[in-house]
Amino acid sequence: MSSVLGVSVGASAVRIARPIAGDSAETAATRNFSATPPGFGGYEGAPEAFDVQAVPVGERRVDELAADVIGAVLAADSRITATAIAYRDENHARAIRAELARRQFTNYELVPDVVAALEFLECSGELRGFGTVALYDLGASGLSVTVVDTATRQVCFSERTSDISGDYLDSLIREQQIASGRIAHPPDHTGLAALDALCRQAKEQLSGSNAVALPSTEGLVLLSQENFEALIMLAVESSARMTRDVILRSEQPVQAVALLGGCAQIPLVARVLRRWLGVPVIVPAAPDTVVTRGAAMLARPVMARPAPAPFPTAVHDQTPPPIEPSQPWQPGPARAVEKFGRRREISLAGVAVGALVVVAAIGVTLGWGPRVLEHDSQQRQDAVTSSVPVTTTHAVESATVAPTTTDATNESLAAPPPRYTTTTTEAPPPTVGPNTITIIPGLPPVVVPTLPPLFPAPPAQEH
Repeated sequence: MSSVLGVSVGASAVRIARPIAGDSAETAATRNFSATPPGFGGYEGAPEAFDVQAVPVGERRVDELAADVIGAVLAADSRITATAIAYRDENHARAIRAELARRQFTNYELVPDVVAALEFLECSGELRGFGTVALYDLGASGLSVTVVDTATRQVCFSERTSDISGDYLDSLIREQQIASGRIAHPPDHTGLAALDALCRQAKEQLSGSNAVALPSTEGLVLLSQENFEALIMLAVESSARMTRDVILRSEQPVQAVALLGGCAQIPLVARVLRRWLGVPVIVPAAPDTVVTRGAAMLARPVMARPAPAPFPTAVHDQTPPPIEPSQPWQPGPARAVEKFGRRREISLAGVAVGALVVVAAIGVTLGWGPRVLEHDSQQRQDAVTSSVPVTTTHAVESATVAPTTTDATNESLAAPPPRYTTTTTEAPPPTVGPNTITIIPGLPPVVVPTLPPLFPAPPAQEH
């Protein structure tokens, strides 16, 4: 004989479910899972035939408590060959998996709580005839509303909030009891936690009675059904408004709403949802254990268990898109040639301007600066102010030296190298004359103007 174990990990309690009778694990092992849609379990027993137990979380970490409970149950019952643990979201599953790995537990599988709930509700016949439903799960830590397709079990839209929760409803009862004067405010955190637990007990008892009276060390918790509904009416209507908005955003024809969680047993919740939504509202028996029993139905032995599906995570591709050759910002060879040509133009212009400055300084030192600058001012001004680099200048007119450059030569030197090509055309060097000086080897020579003698020639003596 073998058995299965279903576990649900909630904020207030860890619940476990085991079949009371039947050989569900062996039945699952012999079932043809290839014909079963993904996510469907192998349990074929009665949906109500479960032994369900709850362990309060208290001050402990919920994942640690879940691992302790699973370990204790497996150690006490050697017949369990399959374990399924229901989780709420990816972070919840990651924390549970990390704690179980630390305990070296391997024979288990994680199932989404939505799938576990659908498994139980369909097996029990609660969702018969409904194609798209909304799951309203109001638990201790918050409210989750999920629109799901029952045929494919695909989640169409889901939203969760912690503004509305079972703990919030408990706090409303606590504040009302303190404000009435029957209950003194607890002096410390321990007394406050005890009062909250008493208010939670009163809330649960009001699901089946018209009034409760629970004694405590701080006084008597006295509450009627009418006062309780007046306290929580705004919160319940707010949850109905959120459910309606989720259904509208899902853009799906929701045919029914199924209530899950401990607060689903409050009669006011079902009445308000029917009035706000106008669709059938399903309240299964023991709605706080629906997920736990559904997880037990999904538990499979290792030999019949399919590979687990990975978490749906967004893919962030860090690889940059391919660069098209036609893009103007591409750092290709043509751009490199163009940048090299521009650097060469700037270098030639700097050398030419520097040479002219040296020549002018020599002239000023020799005392002939005014004549030199006056004679060649126009040529040097063009060389400095022009945006095109110039590497030669006109020589000073002389009876014995001809001009060394022409307009065509200047135009060929001033033209920048062609763009997007690696072929450059060198300008013909100027004609070497007696006034041509090479300052830097490999660069065009500079023509120095002819300077007059320092002293005038003596007059010719007549013979």
